[in-house]
Amino acid sequence: MTTTHNHKHKEMALYIEGLTVSFDGFKAVNDLSLYVEEQEIRVIIGPNGAGKTTVLDLICGRTKATSGSIKFKGKELTRLKEHEIVHAGVGRKFQNPSIYEDLTVFENLEISYPRGRNVWGALIFRRDDEVRKKVHEIAEMIFLGDKLDSPADLLSHGQKQWLEIGMLLIQDPELLMLDEPVAGMSVSERKQTAALLQRITKDRSVLVIEHDMQFVEDIADRVTVLHQGKVLSEGSMERVKSDPKVVEVYLGH
Repeated sequence: MTTTHNHKHKEMALYIEGLTVSFDGFKAVNDLSLYVEEQEIRVIIGPNGAGKTTVLDLICGRTKATSGSIKFKGKELTRLKEHEIVHAGVGRKFQNPSIYEDLTVFENLEISYPRGRNVWGALIFRRDDEVRKKVHEIAEMIFLGDKLDSPADLLSHGQKQWLEIGMLLIQDPELLMLDEPVAGMSVSERKQTAALLQRITKDRSVLVIEHDMQFVEDIADRVTVLHQGKVLSEGSMERVKSDPKVVEVYLGH
């Protein structure tokens, strides 16, 4: 029997094995293993205190693992510093948008563009054209094509979130991590964000932490449920939703 499963020929982008971090004897993440494929949208859900944000902190080097391994494209991230992890192709958006409110949308995107170290002479003109083209392309993608000259502080909450995603996208990370990207968004903004995430996985893997179950259902290739720092359940949203262990944790018998 042949399956038309879209996970068939994809490579793994991210291997997490035996990952543990203890804070004063409390294991926030406890012997966690997680494998994310290239071009996959993986959503991590779970009750508060399950260790979701800590997992992202460990991947981007903000928190150091007590033990275990995080391999991304063959590089061991636990040995690298935060900026080296960014250079390795990992981009992270935190819960609160960190955009430059007093700059325009264009300027926010422009300063996020990765600058070569040796830009001199005639290269500058070519570079500026390249940057301008990329800024326009990303602005269209994040639904802000007509807002390039607006100061960022005039954007709605949802548009600010998109701008910050754009500021990461312009750096072209191969793994993009988003912490509750639709929190505080209107229903229509959530729908647009789902469409945006689907579009950006053509070239990269996306790891999302989210509470909005409808949004999770709209975007997830696979869902990982964390509970007390461990994987409780994993698979399609359908499978996870009907797992009695998950039902119990969420409804707390």
